Amino acid sequence: MKTKILFLASFLLTTLFSTPQLFAQRIITGKVVQADNGEPLVGAAVLLKGTTIGTFTDQLGKFSLEAPATAKILEVSYVGFKKTEVKLNKQNDYLIKMVVESMHLDEVVISGQVAGVQVRGNRKLKLFEKRRFPRKKRQDVDTSDDWGMDYEDESYAEIKENEFQTVESEALSTFSIDVDKASYANVRRFLNDGALPPKDAVRIEELINYFDYAYAEPKGDSPIGIQTELSTCPWNEKNQLFRIGLKGKSLNIEEAPKSNLVFLLDVSGSMNSEDKLPLLKKSFSLLVDNMRAEDRVAIVVYAGSSGVVLPSTSGKNKEKILASLDRLSAGGSTAGGQGLRKAYDIAEKYFIKNGNNRIILATDGDFNVGESSDDAMQKLIEKQRDKGIFLSVLGFGTGNLKDSKMERIADHGNGNYAYIDNLLEAKKVLVNEMSGTLYTIAKDVKLQIEFNPLYVQSYRLIGYENRMLEKEDFNDDTKDAGEMGAGHTVTALYEIVPTNNAEKVVASVDPLKYQSLNPTETSRTSGEILTVKFRYKEPKGKKSLLINYPVPNSLTEFEQSSDDFRFSASVANFGMLLRQSKKAKKSSWQDVIEMAKASKGSDENGYRAELIRLVELAELLAKKSK
Repeated sequence: MKTKILFLASFLLTTLFSTPQLFAQRIITGKVVQADNGEPLVGAAVLLKGTTIGTFTDQLGKFSLEAPATAKILEVSYVGFKKTEVKLNKQNDYLIKMVVESMHLDEVVISGQVAGVQVRGNRKLKLFEKRRFPRKKRQDVDTSDDWGMDYEDESYAEIKENEFQTVESEALSTFSIDVDKASYANVRRFLNDGALPPKDAVRIEELINYFDYAYAEPKGDSPIGIQTELSTCPWNEKNQLFRIGLKGKSLNIEEAPKSNLVFLLDVSGSMNSEDKLPLLKKSFSLLVDNMRAEDRVAIVVYAGSSGVVLPSTSGKNKEKILASLDRLSAGGSTAGGQGLRKAYDIAEKYFIKNGNNRIILATDGDFNVGESSDDAMQKLIEKQRDKGIFLSVLGFGTGNLKDSKMERIADHGNGNYAYIDNLLEAKKVLVNEMSGTLYTIAKDVKLQIEFNPLYVQSYRLIGYENRMLEKEDFNDDTKDAGEMGAGHTVTALYEIVPTNNAEKVVASVDPLKYQSLNPTETSRTSGEILTVKFRYKEPKGKKSLLINYPVPNSLTEFEQSSDDFRFSASVANFGMLLRQSKKAKKSSWQDVIEMAKASKGSDENGYRAELIRLVELAELLAKKSK
């Protein structure tokens, strides 16, 4: 008997230690280059196929990631290049050569879904052929545009570009902050699919705020820090460009408040495609992997009816949570209102005082069937918001994205709205930026800028069209505004027409008859071009706090301005070209590319390099539309 036990123990030990793939990890390194010239590709996405393990290439095109010994294939993707798969063998270092995507200007071979059109098999589709689809609902705009394309069942709120305002008639500019970034990922999706986005899908402030900027941490007790920069305007040298940068206080995730989360997941029939429910499941798995034992999560799904897939469960039971996600499948119509009520019931039941109580809604935006009207749902969301239960939204998929509705839901829920077009974007939103996505440090953040008529003839805010407020709203604490999460940055740009500019902007209203046109003593002696005022409330607060930040009239030439300033300007210019804005003057795609390349900086994650590739792709697509 003793001999048998010793033999069995010896067998088990031999089996375990002679099978290193059960436990071993290895470091895989490599370099990604262009096949035709050997130039390194910066910001290429490298992913272990079938897993959530991935990284980006650095400035030399190099990458390094830790992989299980069982890993078999690397997937490498980069805008404008064919996706490349590399079979892993015993070697640990690889040179990966990527081939430029063969995109003919007259046609492109596609399969799956492009620009919202379901395609069966492979066929040739005219890249810019005119297609007619059912008209949109009245509250949404028709998504056909000057690029010559329509988009089936996708809806975007109409954006009317901000015009120049004369200081004589309107010295104050007031708006709510916006930390959403969905528009950038959505624009990327269109471009990668071989189509320019409809103009109303391009929210310039969200393009600008997609990127990280090196703003200093707030000082003292304030949760928000501010810095400004004034320079010449790159697309109109007669004008000036002014940047406001806000930075939310960073938070150590280990010291973050406890979380009471409810995942509200759309499993209706419209989610039955690879870029929807399967991507959704992988994305939420990333968030679950980073949950702590003191955090809780429940999962509610909705289709023809709603149901609780997982009751509120401690983050220490990750296997149970992940198994519940893995079992999800799509089918049925959409009853969003019913699911939303059920999610709020659970969030209320497990409410954590001074904690992070939040519903994360994931959907393609299709709330077509349900017992609740949009107005009733909005009132429910606002009521729960006032109780301290916030609502964030993640958008998925192509073809029937209800962007306008999803943005509106997140706004009323004091939450964020992000669009997930691939797993690395999910990692960016739910892992890299998790503290900002989940933990609100200030709410109802509003900005008001007062311009000095001695130096400023007129101005326009670039973007933020759907965030504009009346000047009276600034001091009204009942007026809802945007929220800032831990570590979040917010950037806003103003184009300024100085008083010494010979080009006079025509006022939208007649000159005021009884108002004094003479500068006050303060405006003459202060040397200030403007004053930035911002208000915010603490997450549980009812009364706002005010901060004044006067800005001296000190101009830096554009070439001498900071990398962050010049890069944010290049992104704004990119957005204006996508929107075919007349305000872009004679600037070109190449101007944007050169500006972005010169201000790319360290670009640790490769996001800025990716933008440059997107601009190059947009230029190619725009040429065909002419």
